[in-house]
Amino acid sequence: MTNRIYVAASEVRVHDHIYNGTGTNAHPTFAWETVTEVRNEDGLILLITGNKKGPHGEFWLEADEQIEVIRYPEPAAAEASSAKANGKHGHS
Repeated sequence: MTNRIYVAASEVRVHDHIYNGTGTNAHPTFAWETVTEVRNEDGLILLITGNKKGPHGEFWLEADEQIEVIRYPEPAAAEASSAKANGKHGHS
């Protein structure tokens, strides 16, 4: 289940989705972009979306500025249990 929440810009994480307006496409799902990098520069938070080396978006925000994000749950628990279950191959 995803969570659409408001957080301070300083709390945005990589893989969160932020709203970028509708732009040239009127369909609202294309307006959410994945954050690929979060940096703190000169007291401002820089959120980068898209490819860091190619075309990307930059969002400059105050650290305490509220921003709406879509955040997916962390899959760490499922990965840890599957790695543990596959530890042995059944050979004696």
